[in-house]
Amino acid sequence: MKFLRRNEESKRSINSNTFLLFITIGLFAAMYIAGMIIFEDKGFAKPQMFLNLFISNAGLLVIAVGQTIVMITGGIDISVGSVTALVCMAVANQMEHHGMNAYMAVLLALFIGVAYGVVQGFLISYLEIQPFIVSLAGLFFGRGLTSMISTEMISIKNKTFLAWANYKIYLPIGSYSRRGKFLPAYIYPTVIIALLIVIIVAVIMKYTKFGREVYAVGGNAQSAMMMGLNVRKTKFKAYLLNGLLAGCGGFLFCLNSCSGFVEQAKGLEMDAISASLIGGTLLSGGVGTPFGTIFGVLIKGSISSLITTQGSLSSWWVRIVLSALLCFFIVLQALFAKAKIKGKKVEKKDVKKPGGAPPDEVAAEP
Repeated sequence: MKFLRRNEESKRSINSNTFLLFITIGLFAAMYIAGMIIFEDKGFAKPQMFLNLFISNAGLLVIAVGQTIVMITGGIDISVGSVTALVCMAVANQMEHHGMNAYMAVLLALFIGVAYGVVQGFLISYLEIQPFIVSLAGLFFGRGLTSMISTEMISIKNKTFLAWANYKIYLPIGSYSRRGKFLPAYIYPTVIIALLIVIIVAVIMKYTKFGREVYAVGGNAQSAMMMGLNVRKTKFKAYLLNGLLAGCGGFLFCLNSCSGFVEQAKGLEMDAISASLIGGTLLSGGVGTPFGTIFGVLIKGSISSLITTQGSLSSWWVRIVLSALLCFFIVLQALFAKAKIKGKKVEKKDVKKPGGAPPDEVAAEP
């Protein structure tokens, strides 16, 4: 009886936790296939078009994965866009005006991200200040500090940095030109770095003690505390890792733009949050995977590519469609949450047996 009951519970949890992910994957597949059919004459079906989704969103992918970790704990971080802008501006300023080499620039980017993670993590986990308030302050602080460094755009001309940014890795797949010449598809090192980071984070979240603690804290912080978990320490580590990934993602973003300016990465925090939510991460916490976030980022990139390929629509339509999808997934999450609560109430009623004996004992009686 115990085994059957646990099996039924696990099936219900799997269905509720993965259904949104299946919807996300199906939506991306349907959207991209439709684009391949409608815009076949404009090259949408070429392998390079698909790879461009990763090339354009490598930095966002890393940042969104960090956001996913924070949201699984039940928190949020709306400062990641400002961190990205600060990283780009600081790296550009140091390399162009102070002679910093590209390797030190990487360490500078990671330091900025970790510093944000430490400060915000301490305020949220140990002083118990609301994550939205703390990260909002971080957002304004980052933008202000970026403008203090320079109000003008700084283009990066460092040879090592540009060599990293422009290095192409050619793949054995591709397409043919009208003259019959084979054009191999390519990616940049930023894509490989981003995917490696996602894989590492996915392994950490699934197979390590820290990953299990993050899910436990997000599912029910009080229950996690009663089980002996250090909730504050777990939240602090989550925000620290988020800060590290924000710094790394900011540097990858800088490799794509090769410049720094005040308005850079404006709205990136909303893209990261929406990618996490569309990828199956619950606002209430406890549910989410880096794998799902990949598809959330790909959906955002596909919307942008479709509207750009169409040609006549404004770029603001990317935000409009993304907002509509975000509302759709939030409503789905609310419906699943209500269904879960009703299911638990029904289970409690069914568990009660005559005479007050536990269900297993009653079932064992002849």
